[in-house]
Amino acid sequence: MAETTWSSPAAGTVPAERNTPFELGRRLRHLRKQQGLTLAQAGSIGGVAASQLSLIENGKREARIGTLTKLANHYGVGLDELTGAEPPNRRTALEIELERYSRSPLATSRNLPKVRIGPRLPMDALESLVALHRQLERDAEERTATPEEARRANAQLRRDMRARDNYFAEIEEEARSLLGKVGYRRGPLSEHLVNAITDKLGFSLHHVEDLPQSTRSVTDLKQRRIYLSRRSRGDHDPRSVLLQALGHHVLGHDTPTSYGDFLRQRVETNYYAAALLMPEQACVDVLTEARKAKELAIEDLRDTFAVSYEAAAHRMTNLITHHLGIPVHFMKVHEGGTIYKAYENDDVAFPTDHTGAIEGQRCCRYWTSRMIFTVPDTFNAYNAYTDTSTGTYWCTARTEGTTQGTFSTCLGVPYVHAKWFRGRETKERSVSRCPDPSCCRSAPQELRTDWDGQFLPSSSAHSHLLAALPPGAFPGVDEAEVYAFLDRYAGS
Repeated sequence: MAETTWSSPAAGTVPAERNTPFELGRRLRHLRKQQGLTLAQAGSIGGVAASQLSLIENGKREARIGTLTKLANHYGVGLDELTGAEPPNRRTALEIELERYSRSPLATSRNLPKVRIGPRLPMDALESLVALHRQLERDAEERTATPEEARRANAQLRRDMRARDNYFAEIEEEARSLLGKVGYRRGPLSEHLVNAITDKLGFSLHHVEDLPQSTRSVTDLKQRRIYLSRRSRGDHDPRSVLLQALGHHVLGHDTPTSYGDFLRQRVETNYYAAALLMPEQACVDVLTEARKAKELAIEDLRDTFAVSYEAAAHRMTNLITHHLGIPVHFMKVHEGGTIYKAYENDDVAFPTDHTGAIEGQRCCRYWTSRMIFTVPDTFNAYNAYTDTSTGTYWCTARTEGTTQGTFSTCLGVPYVHAKWFRGRETKERSVSRCPDPSCCRSAPQELRTDWDGQFLPSSSAHSHLLAALPPGAFPGVDEAEVYAFLDRYAGS
């Protein structure tokens, strides 16, 4: 296997969202002024009041297609040109760029005041503001240059998962077909059936004492062998580890060619293992009946299929939107507040860095996923409502100890969908103003006055969040150790 290193993409600016209301509004304003029309004159052409057209031109209201069609016809342009990718002139381009920067996670996290972007804003001031934002972006990229590609690749993967509601129909079909071939009927996937799946795919299973420490499994494609450790690795279901290894073969994975490819393969193999351990139709039957009774609960999937709470919560995100129409978010948070895993399609405002990455960010201390660490009852699920900047969410969470510390696994839905879940009657409620720094990231002013410059804390930051990406095609794997391991067992 040739060593592969990840090439970093060129440093960019804020992602160019095309055809936002602001961008479309600026094109409309440019065309109106080109023809010397007032807001009232253009509004009468488009069939809207001048005040409404002003809101549209300033990106504060979306225009109806009928209004756009009338205006486009009068301005002598087609709808395609009106909604085209390129701004009509330099000033409009700068206004659009400044608007994007002002809405970026970086600007929000710095609590930067918004500048009113209008015709009275001088051109030199506009250019200066854009230049300052660009420099701020470059400075942020330099500070995160080491894990930059990982963050960008992970952020892109999350966007892809959100676009499909975290449901992979082609992987569900692969799992369904294989389960049918080995005679699965219902309930937990037994060790006998896991072995039957391994045989059906033409592999043999070998448990060894000296599996490389940097791996969960090693697959020998030459001799069609899968090696697992005899010793328990603690945090992982052995069935899942084996099924993930088989997933690479079933899904046709080759050596990853980029870090994004590596992450995608990992997500797909995890999904494949979950689709075998918790088959789609059986899960949907459980979820559908539970919804009818208004008793949806992660615990029921966990107990029905004998999997971990985290695995059941993940699986619920795969199926609950696609089959039941319920948007959802998921978080795995360390007791120190760091987000390790996250997914959403319900518009919850996760903390992000300027690349859009969520993992590695600090979760608001008033969210359910962190509040659970403050309650005395750590055995039962903790349910709570949280008022946030994007709405009110009902969430349920549990904690679990691992070799890396204690984590909470949290699943939440918008308030309107809480009625389907067990635990909706909770009286627990909190308010989160994040990403406003005054919510939980900044100390009260009186404490800052007393203590600024009077202390020296020693950080307990997790080193892996700051480390450079490991070299090789499989980050974190000691490939030299794997080669030596394979050679040892080649003739056995």
